[in-house]
Amino acid sequence: MESLRARTGKLYDKPVSGERKYRLGVLGSGKGSNFVAIADACRAGRAPAEIALVISDVAEAGILERARERGLRAEFIEPGKFRTKLDESAEQAYIQALQGAQVDLVVLAGFMRILKGEFLRAFAQRVVNIHPALLPSFPGLEAWKQALDYGVKVTGVTVHLVDQGIDTGPILAQQTVPVLEGDTAATLHARIQEAERELYPATIAELARRAMKPTRN
Repeated sequence: MESLRARTGKLYDKPVSGERKYRLGVLGSGKGSNFVAIADACRAGRAPAEIALVISDVAEAGILERARERGLRAEFIEPGKFRTKLDESAEQAYIQALQGAQVDLVVLAGFMRILKGEFLRAFAQRVVNIHPALLPSFPGLEAWKQALDYGVKVTGVTVHLVDQGIDTGPILAQQTVPVLEGDTAATLHARIQEAERELYPATIAELARRAMKPTRN
């Protein structure tokens, strides 16, 4: 894993008090495999953080079930009338829930809605996502298929901050995944998902460690 870049310094402008753990709010729409990797890292002590809240825009999403199995607070919040983003009232509900849980970092784990505007202002420089390619190459949907169709020999995964664009935020960490002879979209995607489950918890652990460092007078 590459080191976190210096330009992410804004994440640490407000260090977390040593009196409590670094708190994560996780947003997801699907089965929650990356969430499980992060939750397990927190529970095992590999990441000095705790998951304060899990929210999904899908009432029956597997991520909610997996969170509840682990005794974590998990909520479905109605996303509103739009298909690809939160409407204004839903956005406020998500913001209020995360702020009420006192989260230090918002972690997107398969959340299938675009976050913009007021949400990103409320959690400026504190929303992270993982993308299944080596950004800036192959942004957008089905990045593993894009890489395979293009014919690259190496692809990978990227953890990045979320900004107003699509997969354009500052890069925090990357991990390479080779494209093997005979790979299909399915086999390549499976190996990329394995890399995601390694890189995402490790990056969040590093963010937490940096935020928990005592400040010098």
